[in-house]
Amino acid sequence: MAKIKPFKGIRPPKELVEQVASRPYDVLNSEEAREEAKGNAKSLYHIIKPEIDFPPGTDEHAPEVYEKAVENFLSFQEKGWLKQDEKELYYVYAQTMNGRTQYGFVVCANVDDYLNGVIKKHELTRKDKEEDRMKHVRINNANIEPVFFAYPAQKELDEILVSVTQNQPEYDFTAPDGFGHHFWLIEDETTINRITELFASMPFLYIADGHHRTAAAALVGAEKAKQNPNHTGEEEYNYFLAVCFPDNQLQIIDYNRVVKDLNGLDEDTFLQKLSKNFIVEEKGTEIYNPEKLHNFSMYLSGKWYSLTAKPGTYNDNDPIGILDVTISSTLILDEILGIKDLRTDKRVDFVGGIRGLEELKKRVDSGEMKVAFALYPVSMKQLIDIADTGNIMPPKTTWFEPKLRSGLVIHKLI
Repeated sequence: MAKIKPFKGIRPPKELVEQVASRPYDVLNSEEAREEAKGNAKSLYHIIKPEIDFPPGTDEHAPEVYEKAVENFLSFQEKGWLKQDEKELYYVYAQTMNGRTQYGFVVCANVDDYLNGVIKKHELTRKDKEEDRMKHVRINNANIEPVFFAYPAQKELDEILVSVTQNQPEYDFTAPDGFGHHFWLIEDETTINRITELFASMPFLYIADGHHRTAAAALVGAEKAKQNPNHTGEEEYNYFLAVCFPDNQLQIIDYNRVVKDLNGLDEDTFLQKLSKNFIVEEKGTEIYNPEKLHNFSMYLSGKWYSLTAKPGTYNDNDPIGILDVTISSTLILDEILGIKDLRTDKRVDFVGGIRGLEELKKRVDSGEMKVAFALYPVSMKQLIDIADTGNIMPPKTTWFEPKLRSGLVIHKLI
């Protein structure tokens, strides 16, 4: 059963939140972070991407860069740009995109729950990315950025969310990307205890986004437990920062592919090979969006195509076999284009659906890429089925939007 706890959040004063809050560390590169933080000493990028305080080209994994993160984190607290709440609280965090708002609880999730599979994952993690975030958590003794979880929607928790959000939010602002962010404190003891009880009745939580941050936070917690001869299991390092949304409020958007070449094939031969497993229809120059599961959109030489997987090329009774990312990876990228490993092959790149299919067209028209494929988005039900059956999704399957804003609240491990 899921074990969560309230915590004494470290967060910006109301009037500074827009200056402090930032996008997550992994959705932009060092140069973009440097640009976004320009002229703003209070930006969280100085803590989560501290290489921006060094000359361009500095290795973001250099020891002095991690040390700079610690120095900046301490400095933010000394200057009052980040302050710690006096009581252990839960918080509500809501995000608005395109007129639609989703509401989640900000909690501390349990390290053992991750290690024992109560917190379920659906993606593999990469050791190098894990190690980078572990260093960041370890050296700061804090989870600076939250992870993004889903939980099975539950009526009483929905009612608590409605009740809390009737009040004036602590933070309420629209970020430069147009997404709204709203944040409330839950200070009532009875409500806090009830939230803990309700989560304790849930058999599982699900990682939606942030697999590397979750792994890093849990591994650092486990490491601290080993190093402490008087470990009890109740220490703050046994918990890490998470925002938990009811599964029925979340939407996954498409995650698309662009490929550099046709593996030595001319276009006619490529289209012919596609027709073995797909019904191929030319759609002209207007952008074509996939219409349903097992229908794909392809952009090649200025034209859009509809590709519909033929019956018998997929298995709808298999939680992995039903995925369009499996069909496209197996029957197009591997079988025709010779791309065997999506995690390491440099001939393929991935484009989050938030950028729109226009971005696919742009990447191909520029000559940087030869062909693009757009996929119908995965559903939350598919994600949960995969996690529940102990399966792992192929790389780059899910894209959640909006991303959690970093810097609204931080969790210290001590």
